[in-house]
Amino acid sequence: MTSTDSSAKNPILGAPDLPLFDQIAAHHVEPALDALLQQAQAALEAAVASSTPDTYDAVSAVLDVANERLGRAWGAVNHLNAVADTPELRTAYNACLPKVTEFHTRMGADERLFAKYKAIAKAPQAAQLNPARRTVLQHALRDFVLSGAELKGTAKERFAQIQERLAQLSQKFSENVLDATDGFAHYAAQDEMAGVPDDVVQAARTAGQADGREGCKVTLHFPSYFPIMQYAHNRSLRQTLYRAYTTRASEFGPAERDNTELMQEILALRQEEAQLLGYANYAEVSLAPKMAQSPQEVLDFLQDLARRARPYAQRDMAELRDFAARELDLQDLQAWDQAYVSERLKEARYAFSEQELKRYFTQDHVLNGLFKIIETVFEVTIRPDQAPVWHEHVRFYAVQRGGQTIAQFYLDPYARPGKRPGAWMDDVRGRWQRPEGRLQTPVAHLVCNFAPPLPSQPALLTHDDVITLFHEFGHGLHHMLTQVSDLGVAGISGVEWDAVELPSQFMENFCWEWEVLKHLTAHVQTGQPLPRELYDKMMAAKNFQSGLQTLRQIEFALFDMRLHAEPAQASRVQQLLDEVRTEVSVNPPPAFNRFQHAFSHIFAGGYSAGYYSYKWAEVLSADAWSAFEETEPLSVATGRRLRQEVFERGGSRPALENFKAFRGREPSIDALLRHQGMAD
Repeated sequence: MTSTDSSAKNPILGAPDLPLFDQIAAHHVEPALDALLQQAQAALEAAVASSTPDTYDAVSAVLDVANERLGRAWGAVNHLNAVADTPELRTAYNACLPKVTEFHTRMGADERLFAKYKAIAKAPQAAQLNPARRTVLQHALRDFVLSGAELKGTAKERFAQIQERLAQLSQKFSENVLDATDGFAHYAAQDEMAGVPDDVVQAARTAGQADGREGCKVTLHFPSYFPIMQYAHNRSLRQTLYRAYTTRASEFGPAERDNTELMQEILALRQEEAQLLGYANYAEVSLAPKMAQSPQEVLDFLQDLARRARPYAQRDMAELRDFAARELDLQDLQAWDQAYVSERLKEARYAFSEQELKRYFTQDHVLNGLFKIIETVFEVTIRPDQAPVWHEHVRFYAVQRGGQTIAQFYLDPYARPGKRPGAWMDDVRGRWQRPEGRLQTPVAHLVCNFAPPLPSQPALLTHDDVITLFHEFGHGLHHMLTQVSDLGVAGISGVEWDAVELPSQFMENFCWEWEVLKHLTAHVQTGQPLPRELYDKMMAAKNFQSGLQTLRQIEFALFDMRLHAEPAQASRVQQLLDEVRTEVSVNPPPAFNRFQHAFSHIFAGGYSAGYYSYKWAEVLSADAWSAFEETEPLSVATGRRLRQEVFERGGSRPALENFKAFRGREPSIDALLRHQGMAD
């Protein structure tokens, strides 16, 4: 069969522009990836050959084209594995994972290619490169070193083995979390569901009927799990769910889903990798391309923030315990009571209910309002568009400026079996002035796990859901609004990891503005916008338990950083987490809690020794938002400056320079503390 024939019959190879998600099947995966890996290997050999000149353009024309095609195909498969998991697709994905990892590891450590890039950097033509391309070169040379290009012999072989094994372990970790989440169901009697919102009960009853079971099917997917923890009067039901949720993928479940040994091996291999590269620990490796200069700087930042937040958290906890004992006759407040008691306290204190608020956030109205904000502040338009999708609920849109499409995105809003928990943005392709001359525009995935609509009404979002949606759109805008045309630093590429949350956390602020929410809301039955009275109650409750929430994030970040900065901790993960909780938490969870076993951010995502970046970037995002507070929330002039100095610049210059160009000064922590009600 010729290459043309196989491309025509394989939708992964035959996709000319956007992935043919509606046609890709498991049996297409391995043949397509084998063919693309072969092409990429041939391109690598051509790039390092003496016949390819030592110039940026010459190497890019040979190597980047093949690698980008491989990356887009593998990205499509990886995406389907996350949002439409099946046993067949998982098998095909896992068959290709070692091959893809091996190729990228080998290329990243290829001495010949490293020499080629060094020659490009030293050549006279390098001085003529634009700033973005000079940054790409700098990053490439740094990444070669971090990828083991300077290693020799057995050290180099061992480094490659570590990368392949880490890829397998991270994938298995993620699979175990997904399977543990999907594998639990509790069929609750109607009376057990007392206090739970009607739409959640109806969805659970429908799910139970679909399984041919009596009662309401309750799962560990967040749209099912959290409303029960928040509203169910039945303490036993809350305890059952809490234990199941916090022991996912641990020794308390099936042995084949236990992540204990995987975590230990992942940490040991990361430490070995660090030592091979000449670093004392993996945290130093992780920070090499980030804003923070050392693990100690991060620990100092987190401990300072913990010190500032602790008095507020202690007050929050004392109020919670007092209310539980006085009003609910709960003398021994437990972890499975906390969300429930917090919601009751919030309702009592502010006459405000999350459930009441939810009735105003109909999904389509929220989306239309979000699009209007983006269109106003960032001077673009968003229109429905057409593309093959992987599920009937997925929507596709175009982002336009001046009548021209500058980007596109998929939106996959709802939770379902076979879809990874959480919310994320991922890229389908990046903006790129392709070597053959065409400008390729960026495309993004925006994925959430909201409760799907019931047959009788539109999907309703909680205010937290709305914040999540805005957050992921911030990441998406960072990717889609870039004006940089070099792949390595376009959009989110090349942005320091501890600054990558700035646009996403910045966008969350719109969710608290009256002038925004008036146009973002419509009651599910009356169509009326959010009343000012309810908004005022919501704002009064905005910083409810902000001390507790801040300490919780610091707990996760300290655990992550110490885990990777102190090699001895690999064999005592639980003990370290207990130590961090003793140091930071004002309400340590029960001994059976195994949060770390489902901490995919650091064991199966990109946040290893990087979870602190949420709080680090929050300093930047709060300060960025204060520029809008100084003008107005929908200020076109301020939005234009943010777009041009941060979003459009991407990774083409350091994030701190982007921030200073926008704000005119260094970032300050004051805005963050003020926004969270913790200013001294």
